[in-house]
Amino acid sequence: MTAVRLGIQLGYSGEGFAAAVDEVAEFESAGAQLVVVPEAYSFDAVSQIGYLAARCGLELASGVMQLYTRTPTLTAMTAAGLDYVSGGRFSLGLGASGPQVIEGFHGIPYDAPLARTREVVLICRRVWQRETLVHEGPKYRIPLPPGEGTGLGKPLKLINRPVRPRIPILLAAMGPRNVALAAEIAEGWQALFLDPRAFPRVFGDALADGLARRDPGLGPLDISVPVPFAVAAPTPALLDRHRGQLALYLGGMGARGRNFSNDLVRRYGYPEAAARIQELFLSGRRAEAAAAVPDELVAATSLVGEADEIRRRLDEMAGVGVTTLLVSPLAGTRGERVKDVGELRRLLDERR
Repeated sequence: MTAVRLGIQLGYSGEGFAAAVDEVAEFESAGAQLVVVPEAYSFDAVSQIGYLAARCGLELASGVMQLYTRTPTLTAMTAAGLDYVSGGRFSLGLGASGPQVIEGFHGIPYDAPLARTREVVLICRRVWQRETLVHEGPKYRIPLPPGEGTGLGKPLKLINRPVRPRIPILLAAMGPRNVALAAEIAEGWQALFLDPRAFPRVFGDALADGLARRDPGLGPLDISVPVPFAVAAPTPALLDRHRGQLALYLGGMGARGRNFSNDLVRRYGYPEAAARIQELFLSGRRAEAAAAVPDELVAATSLVGEADEIRRRLDEMAGVGVTTLLVSPLAGTRGERVKDVGELRRLLDERR
């Protein structure tokens, strides 16, 4: 039976980050193997991952660094630097984000996400191999050709020798073409709001398409999924935060007609609810938007229940290919959260 890694998903705010890292050290003692740092229009992920590298022995990943906001070579340099300071523990989680953030916060046109992703991955791997970099693609040209700059650019290679010539790349994806691309070219796929029951219908064809073109040298595809988590009866109070996050993503993380999370939930089978949540959220009625999130969707995209229910859900997720759980512990006290992570470690070990 395939082992499932246990990771910790940190939050966006960065407030109380030092205290959160102290808690991460306790999660490590309880059996966590990985910690993932997100990046939205928040504190950057890189500085926080560097801090974590010095404070814990866990594997580290970004979840996700935005590929539009850094040049491909800076992305490669940054990943190599994080892998260096962590002693080879870093995985590069990359994603295209969305027009709302990329254009609204960074002022960069959101174009050709699939083409850009493919080129960034290729360039990163060539940088880590210390190739003298010459790249001519539809979106990136390195060095700049005459007429697009001073004409003085020359091919260079990374000065330092990376700890590893191949750093794992984890692509965040929700749409069918993005998921297929992740399955084709990346070491891992970072999913979001994963409903295992809908998985074969929603993602099966895209995964099969990408895996059919996958280089065997990449190894098996790691499928990671963030989940709010508690070993406890799933009370409304316990799940309120997750319900609110679903409302935010379905309603506010994108515009009408261009919201990737909303599109995903429609494909899961909730088109009317997705439309209603978005309408309420965008009209400022956020509490009503949260209340409109179907209970079934809240339960399906979280991992909350007593031990027997957790066992059943673990089997369900492993059955569709999930290999890494990124849990956000929901319990009210630090001691309870650490205890829950230890219990989940025990339940995962039982499955081996």
